[in-house]
Amino acid sequence: MLVAFSVSPSGGPGAGDSVSEAVAAAVRIVRESGLPNRTDSMFTTIEGSWDECMDVVRRATEAVGEYGTRVSLVLKADIRPGHTGEITGKLERLESHLA
Repeated sequence: MLVAFSVSPSGGPGAGDSVSEAVAAAVRIVRESGLPNRTDSMFTTIEGSWDECMDVVRRATEAVGEYGTRVSLVLKADIRPGHTGEITGKLERLESHLA
């Protein structure tokens, strides 16, 4: 499965409009997980089993929670049993149509 998620803190002392330090804590967990992943300016996408992905999302959310009194989590999943390599495969198929 592919899971795209965005997690961000709010509230708390010193809350400003930059959340890059908190997001870095979440992305560090993603990268250390060993799951295929990709981060862009809006979302981080991971690929793995249901349990693997949800564990990483949970731990990343908990890490962000250290930076505020509240956490916002947006999550989108593509659940396609029997398929792997889709984190790049979907983009490769798209690019082949654009070529």
